[in-house]
This record gives sequence, C-alpha cells and structure tokens, in this order.
Amino acid sequence: MSSADTHRLIDAVWRIESARLIAGLARIVRDVGLAEELAQDALVAALERWPASGIPDNPGAWLMATAKHRAIDLFRRNKLLERKHEELGRELKTRQDMAMANFDIPEDHEIGDDLLRLVFVSCHPVLSTEARVALTLRLLGGLTTQEIARAFLVPEPTVAQRIVRAKRALTEARVPFEVPHGPDLTARLSSVLEVIYLIFNEGYSATAGEDWMRPALCEDALRLGRILAELAPQEPEVHGLVALMEIQASRLHARVGPRGEPVLLLDQDRSRWDQLLIRRGLAALERAEKLGGALGPYTLQAAIAACHARTHTAAETDWHRIAALYDVLAQLTPSPVVELNRAVAVAMASGPAAGLELIDALTSEPSLRAYHLLPSVRGDFLFKLGRFNEAQAEFERAATLTQNAREREFLLDRAAACARK
Repeated sequence: MSSADTHRLIDAVWRIESARLIAGLARIVRDVGLAEELAQDALVAALERWPASGIPDNPGAWLMATAKHRAIDLFRRNKLLERKHEELGRELKTRQDMAMANFDIPEDHEIGDDLLRLVFVSCHPVLSTEARVALTLRLLGGLTTQEIARAFLVPEPTVAQRIVRAKRALTEARVPFEVPHGPDLTARLSSVLEVIYLIFNEGYSATAGEDWMRPALCEDALRLGRILAELAPQEPEVHGLVALMEIQASRLHARVGPRGEPVLLLDQDRSRWDQLLIRRGLAALERAEKLGGALGPYTLQAAIAACHARTHTAAETDWHRIAALYDVLAQLTPSPVVELNRAVAVAMASGPAAGLELIDALTSEPSLRAYHLLPSVRGDFLFKLGRFNEAQAEFERAATLTQNAREREFLLDRAAACARK
C-alpha cells in the first residue's frame, strides 16, 4: 500500500473514531480542550508510524492507547499526578494501574455514555450559537477548521478563534463532563437539537455563496442526528429531528437543475427523491409518535415533510392537513417564520388570496425586514393572482436581500418572467 493510500485510510479512520476517542479522553482528563489535544497527538503518531508498520487491526484501540499514554506522560511531566489521581481514580485506580493501563476498547455502553456527554458539552448554553456549531463539527463531526470555514464561508482564523474560545469558556465555567438530568435535560437537549438542525439547514439552503446547497453539511448533521438517536432512544424529539432531516435530505438531488439552479418543491421530479431516506425518515417519525406525549416542533415539522414524501405527485398533496399541522406548530412555537410557512400552506389549500392576507400581516414584522423569503413568497402569491407588476417588484426586492448567488439568479429570473406578462 502506498503512503498516499495509507494517509487516506488514516483520514477515514479519524472521521470514524475521533468523536469516540475525544469523548473517552474527556471523561478521563475532564477537559475537552486537553482531550482534543491528546487525540490530535495520537493522530500525529499514527501518521508517523502507520505508513511503515501498516494499519493496526483495531485502529481505534491503538489511538486510544497512544493518547492515554500521552496523558500519563503529561501528568507526570507537569507534576499533576497526585492532584489528578483522585479524579482519574474511576479510570486508573493506582499509579501502577496508570503505568500499566489496560487499553482495550471500552464496552459499547461506555462509549455511548461518553459520546452523549460530549454532545451535551459541545452544545452547552454557556457558548454562543456559532461556537456550539463550530465545536460540534470539530469534536463530533471530525471536521478540520479549514473544512468548517469552507462550509460556512467564513475565514479560517475566525473559526479557529471560535473553537479556541469555546474550549476556554468550557474550562473557565467548569462545565462538568456529564449528561444533564431532570429539568435541565429538556433545555439542554433543545440546545443540542438546535445546533444539529442549524448545521443541516446551512447545507440544505446555504445562506451565502455560489451554491444553493452544501450536501456535505447535510450529511454531517444527519450523521450526528443518527448517533444521538442511538444514544437517546427514549427522546421523541431526537427521532423527530432525524425524521425531518432524513425526509428533507431525500430531496437533495431533485432540488437543483442541470446548471445548479434551484428547483422548487412543487416543480421537482419526485422520481429523483431518495426512497431509502424517505423510508428511514418515516420510520423515525413513527418511533417519535409511538413514544407518546404531545408532538414537539421537530416531530411536527417531520409530519409536515411526510405529507409530501407520501405522495407521488404534487397534486396529491394534502395541503389542508399541512395547514392544520402548521396551526399546531404556530401555537407551540410561535414565530414569524412559522407564520410565513403557514401562509404558504393556507395559500395552497385555500388559494393565493388567503395566503396573501396572512403575508400582508407579516410585512411590518421587524425580524422579517431583511428576510428574503418574505418578498419572495409574497411575489409568488401576487403572480398567481395576476398582479405581475407588484410581483416583479417583490421578486426584485427579494433578490437584493439574499446573499446566495444561485437564489439571486432564480429570483431575478422570476422578476423577468413577470415583466414579460
């Protein structure tokens, strides 16, 4: 095997093992930043040794063993062994144990517990939303700083600073490496789900740049969501979020045309929808609903997405049911964006005039003043009502508000179509 092939395999191993490695180390050293440094040291060692010695039979165990040895050396070198001894006692009961540590891979349930702790620490509310996203992609997604920066179209030093500050903030706040319990769990889980869905949405509808979508981010979010669903199988909203992402991801190939231009939902070739992802999404939705209780916001949105996924043509869509689900969602999590989506459903169910009435009530909403989808949707309703001059103005305004080049081109094309009427 060539050196290049070995390095590619090491990269693949890192993507698979890094989250479990960092999670296991964080449990031992009780510091996420130090855990990542130790994991990176182990990766460097692998890059140095594996091209000559070959990939070990259990690369995850090798990386963990190497990282643990480095941790022991670090504590000895810094004369921290005595102070750390009690804290490390759960893992390594005596100094002799530490020196002769058994580096077998932990039991599956131990790995799961560690990963779940790392999820909650990475998405801790003490961090800003941007920091939570960056740290989650770095620690749990295995992405490099460069990859995160490229995905979100921000300078690499900006992402690097976010990650450094996030790790420092966790250390300074003495955030415990544990899964929250009781009342804290609901709020903290909400933060975790928010971060995962933010990552997915940035991939599904990129806020800026030349491409309308960044599918790799969708894949990262889906991977994180699936892991979380295995770690927290009794949380209905986790399955609800996974269902929502699976169903939405099923449309990715149909959402762009041959030139990379956006293709709206009603115009998509549904034969290009990924049926495997749809089946997985519907199964996750069923799991969420079977767990009982009132449906949460992600499960409700998944139920809306399922209305589309279950039909073979756009004409078969049950828009009255979708509008009713949006009514429930608006009561549960009232927001201008939910109301905007509800207006679209109402327009499809009861006609564009009904939708326009709801949209007009949102035009004075401060939070939507710079939101390009408001004039875009309003323009669509006006177009359907034959008010082409007004529709043209709305599409042109929407084009000035979006930062995405593909979407801007699409909106200007719609404005030009109005001018030809």
